[in-house]
Amino acid sequence: MSETGTTTLRLDKWLWHARFFKSRGLAADLVKSGRIRVNGTPVSKPSRAVAVETVLTFPKDDEVRIVKVLGLGSRRGPAPEAQALYEDLSPSPKPRVDTTDQRVGGRPTKKNRRNLDILKGSR
Repeated sequence: MSETGTTTLRLDKWLWHARFFKSRGLAADLVKSGRIRVNGTPVSKPSRAVAVETVLTFPKDDEVRIVKVLGLGSRRGPAPEAQALYEDLSPSPKPRVDTTDQRVGGRPTKKNRRNLDILKGSR
């Protein structure tokens, strides 16, 4: 049983409680788009009930999140409280590559111009 005394909670409300989305409306829009899976089954209704031990798969910030529901919660609380509601099963994100020095074409940076001047013997 969760803190509210119920054993299930609406999917959009849980996503909002767990702080994956800034508003319940944004969570509902994702669910309505059909891009979220509950235990591997695509869902398109925000009113879908979610219980403890349910596995959710959904896109968030250019990556796919896989989370296991550990609790339902009674409110949208602070981040540590929200993080206690789920276990993140997502694979670790790939490290971002710094592309500032790997420009292709376009105007060279000041550092690149200095290096070109040194190579040309201008300095």
